[in-house]
Amino acid sequence: MSLHSIRYFNGNIFTGDSWHNELVITTHYDRIVSVAGHGEAAAEKDLQGNSLVPAFIDLQLYGGNGMLFGEHPSVESLQATVDYSRAGGAKLILPTVATNSNEIVFAAIDAVREYWSRGGVGVAGLHLEGPFLNPAKCGAHDINKMQEPTVSNIRTITEYGRGIIRFMTIAPELFSDEGLEILKEAEIIISAGHSNASYGEAMAAFEKGVSTCTHLFNAMSALQHRAPGLVGAILDHSRVMSSIVTDGYHVDPVAIRLAKKIMGDRLFIITDAVTENPEGHYRHRLDGNRYVMPDGTLSGSALTMTSAVNYCIEKVGIDASEALRMASLYPAKVLGMDKEWGRIAPGYRADALFIL
Repeated sequence: MSLHSIRYFNGNIFTGDSWHNELVITTHYDRIVSVAGHGEAAAEKDLQGNSLVPAFIDLQLYGGNGMLFGEHPSVESLQATVDYSRAGGAKLILPTVATNSNEIVFAAIDAVREYWSRGGVGVAGLHLEGPFLNPAKCGAHDINKMQEPTVSNIRTITEYGRGIIRFMTIAPELFSDEGLEILKEAEIIISAGHSNASYGEAMAAFEKGVSTCTHLFNAMSALQHRAPGLVGAILDHSRVMSSIVTDGYHVDPVAIRLAKKIMGDRLFIITDAVTENPEGHYRHRLDGNRYVMPDGTLSGSALTMTSAVNYCIEKVGIDASEALRMASLYPAKVLGMDKEWGRIAPGYRADALFIL
């Protein structure tokens, strides 16, 4: 059996569970077979004071490097998004399409399929944020492109995107049980977002297969003392997970800290990143360190996963180990890939490492 080992030293190494100053990682093809605190190695890597950590996973972003995949889907804009993500530590992503025409959605599905056929890596599937959202919580989404979640409308998209659509953000209060079953049968991870669900509607949806939620606090029914809403249901549930955007614009650091205290390992980071786009339905414009629509509506972040993690540590006060897990292990759990991604340990992917 052909093995390859590297000794990493002169830095901080986080395995997903513990920190080390030196580590010998032995691999066989694409898998880690052993991790040791010291020993002989075929090669050495001086970290020069940097940190070696499990690679990040970004479950929601729309483009990068000046190419907005979610508006202009192609293999080229998808590659630009992958390159942007990798530079920021995310080696696995779900490129995302906001509410748009079926023509755009189908083109995005085609682009992912072609990217894979060319041997492209780093894309776990497609995230559709819409078109089955609640107009009352549209945020920056195009109301005119929203669709009613009829069985016919749902099937049109899921059948074309079978095997490609991995994750879908929906307003569950608008869905019938049959509509939810169609998504589950297509093996799509169902996330509640852009939703005006009551606490009761949200809790019922969680029991029917909605397993996660999209950008906690943003574009969802708020927690009020007589109407706990979707936010209250997320905080109160024992299993449902949720993403959150940690850039200081989408959510105040105090709210992030409170949510983290309540939710623990159910809360994970996304970037919600966009890029400049002068034409189309989503004309994002950089405004300081955030993106806005022409009317000033907050429309996305300028985050990378690295900057999102740093914000959690430096501004929110989350422990570094936990902030790193929020960007790696916990999104891996959402995808059902936490036995391959999110740790530096035997059986995990050998390429899922990042020098931070």
